Amino acid sequence: MRPPSYKAIVDEYAAAIRSGALPAGTRLPTHRSLARERRVALATATRVYAELAAAGLVVGEQGRGTFVRQRAGYDGLEPSRTLPVPRVADLSFNQPLTPGQGDLLRQALRTLAASGDAESLLHQHPPGGHRHDRATVATYLLDRGIDTAPENVLLTNGAQQALDCVLRTLTHPGDVLAVDALSYPGIKLLAAAHGLDLAPVPVTPAGPDLDALDRLCHARPVRAVYTMPTVHNPLGWVLDQARRERLAALATTHGCTLIEDGTYAFLETAPPQPLHALAPEHTCYVAGLSKNVAPGLRFGFAVLPDRLLRAATTQLRTAAWGTPGLITALATGWLADGTVARLEHERRTDAAARQTLARTALAGLATTAHPASYIVWLTLEPHQRPDHVAAALATEGILISTADAFATTPHHPNAIRLALATPPLADLPAALTHLRATLDAIAP
Repeated sequence: MRPPSYKAIVDEYAAAIRSGALPAGTRLPTHRSLARERRVALATATRVYAELAAAGLVVGEQGRGTFVRQRAGYDGLEPSRTLPVPRVADLSFNQPLTPGQGDLLRQALRTLAASGDAESLLHQHPPGGHRHDRATVATYLLDRGIDTAPENVLLTNGAQQALDCVLRTLTHPGDVLAVDALSYPGIKLLAAAHGLDLAPVPVTPAGPDLDALDRLCHARPVRAVYTMPTVHNPLGWVLDQARRERLAALATTHGCTLIEDGTYAFLETAPPQPLHALAPEHTCYVAGLSKNVAPGLRFGFAVLPDRLLRAATTQLRTAAWGTPGLITALATGWLADGTVARLEHERRTDAAARQTLARTALAGLATTAHPASYIVWLTLEPHQRPDHVAAALATEGILISTADAFATTPHHPNAIRLALATPPLADLPAALTHLRATLDAIAP
């Protein structure tokens, strides 16, 4: 059987890119020009570029066209983290830790070893956790404005597993999942793994375009809406009360479920009501302790309505049988004794200090950020393509994330994301100054 005609065009372009005949940065013909030159349908030309993009060979940029991608491997959804030179700073991933947390861990482990029945930590725990551990999380969530019964809390191995469990429970392959046009990369990975149809919702400076979401829900059978209403990743917004109420009303009107990601919500000192408080029967709330305590502490949770609990518990049993006893005891102990609350306060102070340093170092550049978060969204100049910027910074020992990791649309903004939490605070000014100098050196 002969391959489809578009495959020959894909193979031709792929060979030219890999051989260097089409070097990185080359602007390819528009979709219409390609269709006209190759005498194929416009849809066929679009499919050619889609396959090349899926292979990591080209990137489409909104309003600018399709370009041959820099293939150094430092951009995209899963970039290389191995630098060609000694590392100056990792600004690609947030791994916040407070000085002295190692000693805190040692003390907690000694306490666990000396108190109670240590052997019980080695026993099988139920999927979703024991009721007393779920009750500890439910109590903690009261400070986030979520009043729920322990039975509606399911413990997981991190917030990513909580998201995975919710999607497995709610959706089937082919279902439509509405998501912000710029969003958390992990939701893209999960959607691809579950065969979901991602439907991007345009974003505004104040949040998602809810008129566009309403039109989408009228036009298509949206099964769920993934949203980060409090300290969005990567744009930092906090939705106001009116937008939250409308989002909750849209879920109720259209019969879809909101998946509220509260991973960074602890950074906002006075947030409006969570979506869960506005529409508890239409909301699944997920979060964890990776950003407020430690990324290596794989402890998360999901708050689910009654109608989903049995199916979600089955999904957790299928994935891992039960929660890990030692991690659960450690995490719930820190939740109960106030350690998590203290660390969250320290994180807010630390994040605000880092944002102040970033504003100084990046003054005059087009940045977007929450004033007390670990993320800066930096829109580049037209001549500064994200993949080239990532490669140039890698040669200087700096890792960053490019916009395509966060984009759920075919075309990606000309932007990068900076994660401020990982470098020591004392090293951050020099790293940001180094980054600024590298950006300034990229000639038009």
